[in-house]
Amino acid sequence: MIEPEITGTLSPICEIGVAESSDSEAATMKDNFKKGGAGSSSFKGVFGGLKGRQGARNLNNLKITLLCGFVTILVLRGTIGVGNLGFPGGKDNGGDVRDSAEKHEHKRSLTQVDEKKMHEEEEPEPESDPNKPYSLGPEIKDWNEQRAEWLEKNPGMKYAANGKPRILLVTGSQPKPCDNPVGDHYLLKSIKNKIDYCRLHNIEIFYNMAHLDQEMAGFWAKLPLLRKLMLAHPEVEWIWWMDSDAMFTDMLFELPMDKYKDFNLILHGWDELVYNKKNWVGLNTGSFLMRNNQWSLDLLDIWAPMGPKGKIRVEAGKVLTATLTGRPEFEADDQSALIYLLVTRQAELQPKVFLENSYYLHGYWVILVEKYEEMMEKYHPGLGDDRWPFVTHFVGCKPCGSYGDYSVDRCLKQMERAFNFADNQVLQQYGLQHRALGTPKVKRIRNDTAHPLEVLGKNTWQSVPMMTTSTLPTTSTTY
Repeated sequence: MIEPEITGTLSPICEIGVAESSDSEAATMKDNFKKGGAGSSSFKGVFGGLKGRQGARNLNNLKITLLCGFVTILVLRGTIGVGNLGFPGGKDNGGDVRDSAEKHEHKRSLTQVDEKKMHEEEEPEPESDPNKPYSLGPEIKDWNEQRAEWLEKNPGMKYAANGKPRILLVTGSQPKPCDNPVGDHYLLKSIKNKIDYCRLHNIEIFYNMAHLDQEMAGFWAKLPLLRKLMLAHPEVEWIWWMDSDAMFTDMLFELPMDKYKDFNLILHGWDELVYNKKNWVGLNTGSFLMRNNQWSLDLLDIWAPMGPKGKIRVEAGKVLTATLTGRPEFEADDQSALIYLLVTRQAELQPKVFLENSYYLHGYWVILVEKYEEMMEKYHPGLGDDRWPFVTHFVGCKPCGSYGDYSVDRCLKQMERAFNFADNQVLQQYGLQHRALGTPKVKRIRNDTAHPLEVLGKNTWQSVPMMTTSTLPTTSTTY
């Protein structure tokens, strides 16, 4: 074991005390010898006196030793910290030193891992040829026939447990941790919210964290994923994409799928804004449904070529800005590209596209979140519109990244409120509710009963109006 190096010197008292004691006793012995001589009775007296003084001397030396030890500890404390000497830590300097050392070691380990990743040799991605149109994969022209044949061989796969055509909700996030650590916490809350909705409505869910195509990173990552899922899941009738920063805020509302029997693409938007005004925010691709058929594969094939990163995406962005009203100058994004296709190929595409605005398939959070308490006072879940929004989408918030159109604090505060607003509708089934929309703490809103199935049979979470903080029982238990 390597002993810690101690800087400075010990107190001079440790040396002076011992030296002075030795010199004094030597002088006393010399005087006594002069007085009595070696063979006289004084000789015994001298040694008898020395025996008594020996005990006193030992006692003095013990005191000095203890004092020196105490001084040594003080020096060590100042040099390496008392916590490293085996004393209890806590809020003293030693505990702080130890905690700081542990944090530094943890940080150093993470740094080493990051450096190792940086130095790992990766197979270089092939560069796309700007002179050759980008493709998501081999061209497929008979997907409807292939899928129909497969479903005929697997008749039990066509419908979900509720007897309706299968819907697959697809969402995801980046494969690496968030730049802002708290962002990972809200990604967890976001996927929990989606799982709850899907569980309640017999919808399957797929969460993606892999870049399936490096050329289609960022806005465009959803396109290769959608195509892969269509081809890998012929039993699924609808693929439902939802951004990670969008949450269900009406857990009772169900999509009116019968309304879309003649359509292949369902988005939140307005025909007037898209087809007549060519507005670049006339629709939103943060939450949309796409039917699993040949029409959708063909749409992906003409949509994707504007998405490869680099020169292609930059040049496509210039075309989109020149065509669409109000669009700033930046590289091509999937939403603007889709509007561009609907505008320039309206006769071909519009008949199969439904732009929905009777409920919030996408609800802009800025105009919704401050009204949650009013909604809870006046309305109930199951409406889906401005009275009780189906989806609240935090467009412009980047809690996982290092930039955004809105401050991180504001976004996180309102995301917490949106999550709890939705979570209340889940917890109510178990007789609980959040004390307020801004806190994770919950409160009991009904007492347990010896006949729980009677309460369950009433389906109270759907029929009982939501309670606000002003109407919560005063005797409830807080968790």
